Amino acid sequence: MIVITGGAGFIGSALVAALNARGIRDILIVDTAAGPENCPNLRSLFFADYLSADDFLSQITADKFQSPVEAVFHLGACSSTTETDIEFLTKNNVEYSKSVAAFALEKNARLVHASSAATYGDGSKGFSDEDAKLRTLEPLNPYGKSKQAFDLWALDKGLLSKIVSLKYFNVFGPNEYHKADMRSFVLKGYEQIRQTGKVKLFKSHNPDYKDGCQMRDFLYVKDAVDMTLFFLDNKTANGVFNIGSGQARTWLDLANALFAAMDLKPNIEFIDMPEILRDKYQYFTQADISKILAAGYKNPITSLENAVKDYVQNYLISGRYL
Repeated sequence: MIVITGGAGFIGSALVAALNARGIRDILIVDTAAGPENCPNLRSLFFADYLSADDFLSQITADKFQSPVEAVFHLGACSSTTETDIEFLTKNNVEYSKSVAAFALEKNARLVHASSAATYGDGSKGFSDEDAKLRTLEPLNPYGKSKQAFDLWALDKGLLSKIVSLKYFNVFGPNEYHKADMRSFVLKGYEQIRQTGKVKLFKSHNPDYKDGCQMRDFLYVKDAVDMTLFFLDNKTANGVFNIGSGQARTWLDLANALFAAMDLKPNIEFIDMPEILRDKYQYFTQADISKILAAGYKNPITSLENAVKDYVQNYLISGRYL
């Protein structure tokens, strides 16, 4: 059996779809919804069972989970970068993750844990995923700090030679429809264009970057899942790994790709960034993916333009799921 926490969510459900494409259906999905019938992302997918996050935690901490487990993809977490409840984040993103790690190791199962590029903070410490550099990082928000806390715990316990912790950068694509304000700009921008004919981008409040020229490492969810599954197939690759394209692009690039996918002329309005975000805003992110490449990952990564085109034309216009 393969266990996927957060399996009804964005990357989690995309991972289920990819496993189904491999003919794998012996999957336990763990998520916060009361049941799979309340999860649109799961309606066309195949899996063996579903447990609530609380029930799963109760079973694994009481040693009542008896099924053999091949792998655990621990993707479930509070992923809001604006969450300020430290106790809530600690319980959900740190302590829960420690319990899942203990369970996977006891079961001799492959553990792939979702960390985040938010751990890199403003990027001034670089974007290297070498384990030895973990202590130098300074996340900008409580969410990033919670992800950093687990990585440091795993480092201190000597577990990074046994497990994988993946730092996902700006992932976008099908099945993110439920994420409310945490949805990608591609989806938000698509809706803005449909409603108003234009998109809004934040002005830059950093003199080193022109408006719209702030940069991110954008990654299509299909590539994110492919990179994630690399660690199911390659069980000797352990430690912290970046999951990104390795190529920073501007928000203008993304907006222009969106208009091109919709066969429209660009119409962009720049707006002031809310003051609450200004001292926590990342002006540049770019995954250093040399480590995963050195581990043997060879598949080409979809260009930003082709990824946006596929997402818009094959999913957003029709409302399709993976």
